[in-house]
Amino acid sequence: MKKIALVHDYLNEAGGAERVLWVLAEMYPKAPIYTAFVKKGTAREMFRDRIVVESKWSWLLKIGRLYSYLRFCLPWIWRSVDLSRYDVVITSSSGYIARGFRVREDATVIAYCHTPPRWLYGYETPTGAQTKWWGKLFMYFVGPIVRYFDYKSAERVDTWIANSQEVAGRIAKFYRRDSVVIYPPIRIQSQKFRSSPIITQRSELGYYLLVSRIVGGKGIEEAIAGARKAGVKLKVVGEQISTQYAVRSTKLIEYLGRVSDSELVELYAGAKGFIALARDEDFGMTVVEAMSCGTPVLAYNGGGYRETVIDHKYPSIPVSQFSSGAQTGVLINNTDAESVGEGIKRIEKTKWDHEGIKKWAGNFNRENFERKIRNIVDGK
Repeated sequence: MKKIALVHDYLNEAGGAERVLWVLAEMYPKAPIYTAFVKKGTAREMFRDRIVVESKWSWLLKIGRLYSYLRFCLPWIWRSVDLSRYDVVITSSSGYIARGFRVREDATVIAYCHTPPRWLYGYETPTGAQTKWWGKLFMYFVGPIVRYFDYKSAERVDTWIANSQEVAGRIAKFYRRDSVVIYPPIRIQSQKFRSSPIITQRSELGYYLLVSRIVGGKGIEEAIAGARKAGVKLKVVGEQISTQYAVRSTKLIEYLGRVSDSELVELYAGAKGFIALARDEDFGMTVVEAMSCGTPVLAYNGGGYRETVIDHKYPSIPVSQFSSGAQTGVLINNTDAESVGEGIKRIEKTKWDHEGIKKWAGNFNRENFERKIRNIVDGK
């Protein structure tokens, strides 16, 4: 029996990466989870019944936001994690790299990559630090150190798994490595959800939905401006991470905060459309969750959205491994209020095949994810 360990950047916020880790932890219940640090909150609660081991630097990283400013210490943080007693290490990596830990020479390292660090390679980040003078100064001094560590630690990975074709391209660009694309498991796939009677109430309920952590770089401000431009109601769901990007309820905008899974199901099912405007999105799990309900999506024409949202205006974009004739949403090339408003009008005018949308989203299921992961772990 192979001894398996799981590794994750850190447990601070509960997002898509943490949901993937949760599935991996259920697949391998005896595998401990190693991470740079854990803070109290929703992410820690997700794994309260699991063995979670923090790095020796955790006491320092948990002070305020020092974990962000101490990224130049990443080589030493991960070097302090000893995994030499494990045969297989599955690391879930993104902004905090989650590599460079100590393993045996004969151990197998599998990296499920949500994205190479966005902050390290010029992509938009939740804080927008890359555009500020202090962020540029930080990158001038810290960037070369961390990029070298990122590249060298990437060489120790035996198998790279990308969460989308978009991320596979980034892995090839920054690490010069091929990768296998395994889409994240979408949790909302139950038959009860698919047959929910609330779906028939879309036109009467008359609202659009956005689900995201309330941070920068997610297109939240643009979605709000577009909803106001179109004169439609927008409900916003998500954990408020920073007061800098706070969402306030108004006549057309309703901020609901974090909701339960059962409440989220009803919100997805009742929405006329789902809005996702992040640029260079890695994959976008909430988009597929919305489509699992038969809800059409208005998305920015870029990043992982190009692989999940089928717009017949852009017939060459969707992934070729699945087949579906249904249009599942509307893609827009800009996120200004005018473009978002026009996109909403297209959603309003289109006659949607809700069952076809659900069928398409069903391809991104947990069963496919687990089967492909197990094949790699078992060396098939």
